Parts: sequence; C-alpha cells; structure tokens
Amino acid sequence: MKTVKTPQQVILYSRAMCGWCQEAKAWLDARGWAYTVRDTGGDAAARQRALELSGQGCVPVIEIDGLVLGDFDTGQLEAFLRGHGYLE
Repeated sequence: MKTVKTPQQVILYSRAMCGWCQEAKAWLDARGWAYTVRDTGGDAAARQRALELSGQGCVPVIEIDGLVLGDFDTGQLEAFLRGHGYLE
C-alpha cells in the first residue's frame, strides 16, 4: 500500500488501554506520519471534542485534514484513507 499524499494534520483521540488505539498509533508510526495524540481518558476537553467529531463515545477517533473517522480498526482506516486519496 503506497502513500499517494501525506496528510498535513492528523489528530488521534485515544485512551491508554485501548487496543485499537495502540494499533492506530503503530500503523501511523510504521508509515512515518506525524500525528498528535489527545487522551480522552484524562482530558475532558479531548473527550468532548472526540464526541463532537464522531457522534459517539468510543475511541479511537481520527481527524485527518478535517476528515473524521470514529471507532475504527486499521482495515477501516486504510479503506477511509484510500477513499480520500491518501493511499493507493
């Protein structure tokens, strides 16, 4: 899977003990994509923002250049990114 374009801004809303969140971080790290983590477990403002973005209380929630995907696994993330022209 080839990166077609690299995102300008990636924000990952996650919690410490979330397996899907850890997989998302590992996926982003493996591709060398820079991202900011917002801990919804310890930061009420981050939790509220993730809820506003996704409409649900589950994590991970990822915001990529203003596009939002909520409560996902890496397969769903890859499909989302292909659909928006980030991956081939």
